[in-house]
Amino acid sequence: MQFVPVVDSNQRLLMPTIPARAERWIKSGKATPFFRKGIFCVRLNVEPSNRYTQPVAVGIDPGSKREGYTVKSKSHTFLNQQFHAVDWVKDAEESSTNARRARRNRKTPYRLNRQNRKRGGIPPSTLARWQFKIRVVKVFATIFPISSIGIEDVKAIAKKGCTKWNTSFSPLEVGKKWCYSELERIAPVTRFDGYNTYLTRQELGLKKSKAKLSNSFNAHCVDSWVMAYLMVGGDSGPENTAVMECKPIRIYRRQLHVFNPGKDGYRRPYGGSMSQGLKRGGIVKHPKYGKCYVGGEDAKKSRISLHSLGTGKRLCQNAKKQDCKFLAYNSWRTVKPS
Repeated sequence: MQFVPVVDSNQRLLMPTIPARAERWIKSGKATPFFRKGIFCVRLNVEPSNRYTQPVAVGIDPGSKREGYTVKSKSHTFLNQQFHAVDWVKDAEESSTNARRARRNRKTPYRLNRQNRKRGGIPPSTLARWQFKIRVVKVFATIFPISSIGIEDVKAIAKKGCTKWNTSFSPLEVGKKWCYSELERIAPVTRFDGYNTYLTRQELGLKKSKAKLSNSFNAHCVDSWVMAYLMVGGDSGPENTAVMECKPIRIYRRQLHVFNPGKDGYRRPYGGSMSQGLKRGGIVKHPKYGKCYVGGEDAKKSRISLHSLGTGKRLCQNAKKQDCKFLAYNSWRTVKPS
């Protein structure tokens, strides 16, 4: 059973409630429903009977393709979410680099190459993965009274005799340390070794599936649940194994033009984060297609495309802005079970 997050009229966090009680509140006018990134929540219109909050932990199980998140207290498991990892940045950066190099080999205006510059920082693909974890936890922190965060401490490939590389130069190590420092601003962070998580699973009699791409609880959320359990305790098994599978909406960066020329050699502009003044990925309501999210716009910049919230499939390319009622900003969509 999925629990419903609750906030008061001033957006102060309260303990989640069961769906039946939330429905009674809405029917009687005591609460107003709203969605936060696909999660159904309620806002109380009256003074709550109790403002006491229990310790609530967030468990994070990182992965290369899928990631598991669990929000849990000692008494209940409030939410299990599985996200598709952000894995397209490396290929996008490579395509951008190749296009820039190609422009320098033909008679096309381009900026001068900056010689002998030290790049520094975290690589874009690594940074995007760790940034997404922070964004997800920040959303949780707006609807759940989070008191602690647990994350599996992934290890970079160590090089024998290279102490400096192993501690500071590995992009994975640098990226995760930056992520931990950002998460500490939300709640105290506890790092768990993968082997300790495995031992706890064995003690509790929980099994982890080898089907890493499935949306079952035993694929990734079982580990995130175990980490939350180690922080707040509770029953030896999860009473809520429902998993909400989500996928980030990819917003293509604004480019000078598309890579391949069209008719008569014309290269149309491509990419960006806005379509007719509407934020791409934002949820809108259309008279014909219902609730969907905003995609790109046509070459004349007069119509926009709409996409399904469940499948991501494009519904149309010729929607008018005045026909779309903007509902909420959005950065990921809930995947419908296949």
